[in-house]
Parts: sequence; C-alpha cells; structure tokens
Amino acid sequence: MNVRERHRLIVAILAERNRATVAELAKAAGTSEMTVRRDLEQLEAQGALRRVHGGAVSALLSGVEQPFALRALVGADAKARLAAAVTDLLEDGETVALDTGTTAVAVATAMAARRLTVTPLSLHAVHPLEGADGIRLLLPGGQVRPGELSFHGDLAVRTFADLRYDTFVLSTCGIDASVGATAHDLDDVHVKRAAIRAAQRTVLVATAEKLGRVAFGRVCLPQDLSLVITDARSDNQNVQDLRAAGVAVTTV
Repeated sequence: MNVRERHRLIVAILAERNRATVAELAKAAGTSEMTVRRDLEQLEAQGALRRVHGGAVSALLSGVEQPFALRALVGADAKARLAAAVTDLLEDGETVALDTGTTAVAVATAMAARRLTVTPLSLHAVHPLEGADGIRLLLPGGQVRPGELSFHGDLAVRTFADLRYDTFVLSTCGIDASVGATAHDLDDVHVKRAAIRAAQRTVLVATAEKLGRVAFGRVCLPQDLSLVITDARSDNQNVQDLRAAGVAVTTV
C-alpha cells in the first residue's frame, strides 16, 4: 500500500469511527506504527485529523468544507465513472463551463481527449486540459482562492455576462430535493450562479455522499438543473426524492 492509499484509508477510518489508535491503523494498512505516525503527521498538517496520545481523532466537521487535498484522496473510482458519464453527454465542438472541486478535475481529465471549448473555474482543472490537441481553454478572471485554486470575485462573475455556454458542469457540496444545490463558500456560490445563467443546460455531478446534504449557500433550486449524475443506487432515497421533485437523475 503506497502513501496515497494509506492516507485514503486513514481518512476513511476516522470518518467512520472518529478515533483510532496507531496500532489499529498500522494493522489496517499492513504497515509499521512508525510509518503510520509519519502519515498522521502529514495528514494533521493538511487539517484532516488531530494527533492525540497513541493515535488520532478526526478534525473534520460535518458543516465545514474539507480541504481539496483531502477530498482528492477519496472516491477516485466513483469520480472517474461520473466523469465518463458527463463526457459522453457532450458533443464535439460544445462550449463548456467546468466547475471547481475534485470531481470536476476528474471530468477535466476525461474531457482532454475531446474537441471542446472549456472554461474551468479552478486552476486544478486547467492542468489536465492544457496541451490537449482538441481543447480550447478560456480562463475566467478574478482572484484565486488558496488551496481550492478556484476563481472568484467580480471579474470571475463578469466573465459569464457576455458569454453563452452549451453546458455548465456543476459540482457542489450538497444536493437536496427540497433545498437544491448548495456550497460552503459564498464567493464560489456567486460564480456558480453566474455560470448557470450563462449556460443552456446545467448538469450536476455528485458522489453519493453529497445527496441529501445541505451546505451554507444555495447555488440553485432543483428545477434549475437539467440533469443530476450520481454514483448512488437507483433505490437511494435521495435519488427517489429528486426524481419525485421533477429532477432527471442518471445513476452510474
């Protein structure tokens, strides 16, 4: 098990149990306690946990956005499936606004083989697209949010005032059938709203744990979404609630 895999495992264990000893984590990872202690030190520096005597406790609060680096550690397979499903919806030649977040980075990676004009709303999503033969990159203005590397501010919002996109690929912190799509960062909320207004359709991609979750700022109502793509099962109650609210949902 490499470092990235161990970090994913440790974060997942603490998310489930909140607390674990070094010995328990070493056994789960199949490695030495010394190695686990180094892992805990690195994860503490990222804000994922707090080291205590003999182990660690989770430092993540349910109402607070997890750091980008931590979110990137989990759900890679699910995000890749979502990315493939989104990319299959797009026609060559489309203009696409691509949201922030780790799922959006997976979408950017899948898009790189296509012929598209793409406006990524974060620098993280730029890297998989730069240099791709069929991709025309159009970057928004504005300030860059540390860690998330998302564009925000008046310049970012004004980018969408004079442009019209075929598709906005939206990735939020939560989607609820009664509240709609929500995000933790209010600066991001304003940019997402501007992108929705500029797009002919809005496709929301969400891993299963985001269904039914409500964050601080509302991005849009359920009826503003053209489609939700998720890895949740079709019989998931949140999927059923969204469909009952008139939202088209595709499960992958």
